[in-house]
Amino acid sequence: MKDYAVMETPLGNVRAEVWDGYLVRLQFTEEPATDKFLDGVLMDVRIQLGLYFQGKQETFDVPVALGGTDFQHEVWKLINTIPFGKTTTYEDIAKRMGKPQAVRAVGTAVGANPILIMMPCHRIVGKSGQLTGYAGGIWRKEKLLELERKEKVGVQVVLNY
Repeated sequence: MKDYAVMETPLGNVRAEVWDGYLVRLQFTEEPATDKFLDGVLMDVRIQLGLYFQGKQETFDVPVALGGTDFQHEVWKLINTIPFGKTTTYEDIAKRMGKPQAVRAVGTAVGANPILIMMPCHRIVGKSGQLTGYAGGIWRKEKLLELERKEKVGVQVVLNY
């Protein structure tokens, strides 16, 4: 069974989609927030995102089901090893995969990440440290990295249950 909710965050609304109890997509959206009651995985996503934006949660624990290719899965697995508050480069990911010539392919796989924020592709930067493409917009990437660099975040998140 497929379900979704649009949730408010300090960086704009995000749409969370769940299929049979697994989070399959988390993307920024212009859609208005939904008022429906949430339970299960959607509630877990809402709570954990709220804690993240308050600076109280560095990792996420929700069941995820991903489509994609084996190559994308390999890239996404490495994305999840980037520590909170740190960054790495597309080139570093390619090297860690043992495929140093695959930098562009890594970039394409990163861009196909269906679970923004929770699968932290915002922590990947260009070779010289510059902020490069992000599906949520470069300004959001910058704000997410700023949030993670602060010990305490002064952002209040209102959870609409």
